[in-house]
Formats: sequence, C-alpha cells, structure tokens
Amino acid sequence: MASIKDLIIPAGKRKGENPSLAGIHRAPAEHEKMRSHPEAVEKAHAEFAVLQTGGRP
Repeated sequence: MASIKDLIIPAGKRKGENPSLAGIHRAPAEHEKMRSHPEAVEKAHAEFAVLQTGGRP
C-alpha cells in the first residue's frame, strides 16, 4: 500500500510536492465528477484553451 509520502502532485504551483491530507480526500470526489460529466469537462478544457491563447481559437 502506498503512503502519503509516495504521492506526488503532477502539475501546477505545487508540482513535485506531496498533497495535503485534505487534497487526498477531495481527489476521489473530483474524479467521479469528471467521469459522470465528461461533456462539461471537455467544454471547460476548450474554454480554458481559448483563454490561454488570448481569445483566439
């Protein structure tokens, strides 16, 4: 069984660090939301990409 010290944040401001206990408890719920609403996740990713390019698709 993996310990908390074996978990690493893959991206973002805290990349490479260990997640907090609260983050570990939130992860399954967030994962389930993404699985149950894939169209909303896809739309959010597309909107974020547009924002990153300065409004150009």
